[in-house]
Amino acid sequence: MKSNRAAVLLGLLLTAALAPGCKDFLEKQPLGTTTQDNLFNDPTNAVQAVNATYDVAAWDQGPKWGDPAGQYVAQTFEWAFGDLMTDDSEKGGSSPSDFLPLIQLKSWNIPSSNGLVTTLWVHSFTGIARANTVINNIDAGTIDADLKSRLKGEALFLRAYFYYNLVKGFGGVPLFEKAIVPTEAGNVTRATIAETYAFIEKDLKAAALLLPEKTAYAAADAGRATKGAANAYLARAIMYQLGTVNGNNHTWQEVYDLTSTVIASGQYSLLANYATVHQNVGENSSESVFEIQFASDNNTYGPISLGTTNNVFQNNRKTWGYGFNNPTQNLVDEFEANDPRKEITIIKNNDIVLGILNVVDLTGNATGYYNRKAAILAPAAPEAGPQNIRKIRYSDILLMKAEAAAQTSRPTEAIALVNQVRQRARMATRPPGATTVGIADNYAPANTPAGTLPDLAAGLTGQPLLNAIWHERRVEFAEESLRYWDLVRTGRYLATLPAEVRARAASHVATEASVNPFPLLPISLNDAQTWKLPQNPGY
Repeated sequence: MKSNRAAVLLGLLLTAALAPGCKDFLEKQPLGTTTQDNLFNDPTNAVQAVNATYDVAAWDQGPKWGDPAGQYVAQTFEWAFGDLMTDDSEKGGSSPSDFLPLIQLKSWNIPSSNGLVTTLWVHSFTGIARANTVINNIDAGTIDADLKSRLKGEALFLRAYFYYNLVKGFGGVPLFEKAIVPTEAGNVTRATIAETYAFIEKDLKAAALLLPEKTAYAAADAGRATKGAANAYLARAIMYQLGTVNGNNHTWQEVYDLTSTVIASGQYSLLANYATVHQNVGENSSESVFEIQFASDNNTYGPISLGTTNNVFQNNRKTWGYGFNNPTQNLVDEFEANDPRKEITIIKNNDIVLGILNVVDLTGNATGYYNRKAAILAPAAPEAGPQNIRKIRYSDILLMKAEAAAQTSRPTEAIALVNQVRQRARMATRPPGATTVGIADNYAPANTPAGTLPDLAAGLTGQPLLNAIWHERRVEFAEESLRYWDLVRTGRYLATLPAEVRARAASHVATEASVNPFPLLPISLNDAQTWKLPQNPGY
């Protein structure tokens, strides 16, 4: 679908006008002659309406769409939550005071005006609004029934995707199944965490019934939601509830069954070489269950861009980046001896990266390391990187099933699943362009010594087995924005924080009955006031 993002302008303009979700979008009028009454009578328009919903998932910065005053919302990056708020990452940047919103997240000293948090809230509800335009109007359209079914499934998946991002960070949120009118804006209520998850699960189950498998899509549609992606996110949502608020009474058997379904579909496999996963050749590959699509263009900041600012924010300040999200020594030390994934994940001083010598200057770096997974060659516009962001990989399916197997008295099966991931890892080459300045794409052999990453021993059970699975998740998905959520759902997060930060985080812990205590982000100040929503604890 990467090539299709250039064609979303009709959908962008139309759905911004027709799909209100929060107050900033309530009073827009339809643009042009295409309206909700005829939008889904034309297959091109119908596809572009769904494309516009995907497009919101790709926004990491820019003004609120359609605002004539250009009202600005700041960047939002999943690594700012999933990596930076953990022991895997420090802020970095040009100085310790650079990029205040990141400092606020890292220290749990977060005002309700924090730009990263506000943008997560605003963009999520924008995406929900656009998904609702499709969900509520497509059934009356006259387009082909099979296309109609697929597009509705994609919209249901995307609505669930946006709500899942919201509930993890904010707790229970308002649930919109249709657009609201301005007079209703002050009567919005917050659902509970369990109710929000039930809403997400309903959408994902419906999406799984409507969506095709991955191989049923044409090449031009690569990256669209699939049956496998819906089942994978359902498994992930249930797994997260099992360690937090499990008001829907889920079991590990459900996670086991859902991941088994994805595996049995035969749609996915591990790439042979771990070093290729985050390169161009790894985009929309057999390992990709869902990833956000980006492409090269010459635009800079703003949601009109086809690219992302994700790369420039994380790249070395000595090359073309801003130098944020620096891996910690704690993370580096987690890798076992000679694990090829360490070099594929971490840039250290004087490493050659994609044929470019990288000097790590500690005056603009907090730890001595950068994230190699986000390293790309500089695009035409530095703020418009073309690298897709992987959201769920097949190795995650294997390790989710391994954890479910361990939790349901199937230790032998859990060990075998973890060993699949370890076996692939030890066969990896060095990352591309790591040997010679000026040569960006050669994959030199890693010459990994025999005995590296040995298989987990037979007979491993109980907490030692879970610890091994959690270790494997940390190194397999290092700097992929999963660490925070894994720590939270396994009850380990608060203990990783310095005492002062832990005290602040503890003052924001969700008040609903939970398996493990976990803190919540503040609700965007504007919408908390406009919608008359109760704020989260401690804000």
